[in-house]
Amino acid sequence: MKKLILSLLLIPTLAMAQTKGFTITGTITGIPDGTVKITSTQDAQQAIATGTISNGAITLSGSVPEPALYWIVIGTEQPHYIYLENKPIKISGTKKDFRNIKIEGSSSQKDFDEFQKTFNPLIGEINAISAQMNQAGSEKKKEQLMFQYDSVVRRVNNEVEAFVTKKSSSFVSPFVIYVTAKLNSDPLKLESYYNGLAENVRNSNIGKSLKEFIAQSKIGAIGSDAMDFTQADTEGKDVTLSSFKGKYVLVDFWASWCRPCRIENPNVVKVYNKFKDKNFTVLGISLDQAKDPWIKAIEKDKLTWTNLSDLQSWSNSVAKLYRVESIPQNFLIGPDGKIVAKDLRGEDLEKKLCEVLGCN
Repeated sequence: MKKLILSLLLIPTLAMAQTKGFTITGTITGIPDGTVKITSTQDAQQAIATGTISNGAITLSGSVPEPALYWIVIGTEQPHYIYLENKPIKISGTKKDFRNIKIEGSSSQKDFDEFQKTFNPLIGEINAISAQMNQAGSEKKKEQLMFQYDSVVRRVNNEVEAFVTKKSSSFVSPFVIYVTAKLNSDPLKLESYYNGLAENVRNSNIGKSLKEFIAQSKIGAIGSDAMDFTQADTEGKDVTLSSFKGKYVLVDFWASWCRPCRIENPNVVKVYNKFKDKNFTVLGISLDQAKDPWIKAIEKDKLTWTNLSDLQSWSNSVAKLYRVESIPQNFLIGPDGKIVAKDLRGEDLEKKLCEVLGCN
């Protein structure tokens, strides 16, 4: 679970003036006298408060801008997560069972403990299934394991929804959404979770980071609004995506030098010719750098639809806008300007167009 949190939680801790602070007291038996620190989870050297442990007794005080996840570092023991807020906090336990030390007094810590109790076993299942899939010798076994994997992921997402609905005023809720986001492929669902949080939680540091993460995740997501753009066609005339509103538009990213793109082009030509009279068109976006090979490829592959490029290769402004990192790649945009589907190739492209436009 530590790896999950550390790999996904990249949220800055900001310092603000406080009128109140926290105090941490209690006893951890068996630990030699030394220092106790509260540090950032991203940098164990970044201490926000320092205290002591003497004869097992801990004394530590400081302040935080808002409830958030930190490390508590006691002596030479491994850092331990603490969801800290400005309240009196009691800590107890033993060196022998340090992983299970008890932290009380913080409602955020209580919610964090509930999160760990619910999600740690599920994440353990996912990791175990993933390891089995990597070692599976047959496709049938991989399919069985993938079915199990998808089942556990659904359970995780169900638990996320239950947690954030029940605890909409908890500062732990945006954390839960954030660290499980990679298991949820629907950024619009994440946005609905975020919108259901209390205003002060949405406006917290982690809430703001979550909002930005969701906004980035929505780029090119199915169901989201397609971002408008303008780029020059083969004659140097500017063409705008929104000028096609009212049609189904396949925004197709390709390049003359891209062999997989050139192999796929005949299929795109086939569906274009089949559906062009049914309120459908293609808008090609080339990642070429030179005009001559681009034009020659258009002519050779018979790409008779509108073709655009700024001849900036991977720095193509539309490709960067849509975060295109590999080609071929495409987005099917509906008449209302929303993304209907993406990455449709081969039979899947024709099947989707038959679904939305009809094949009779």
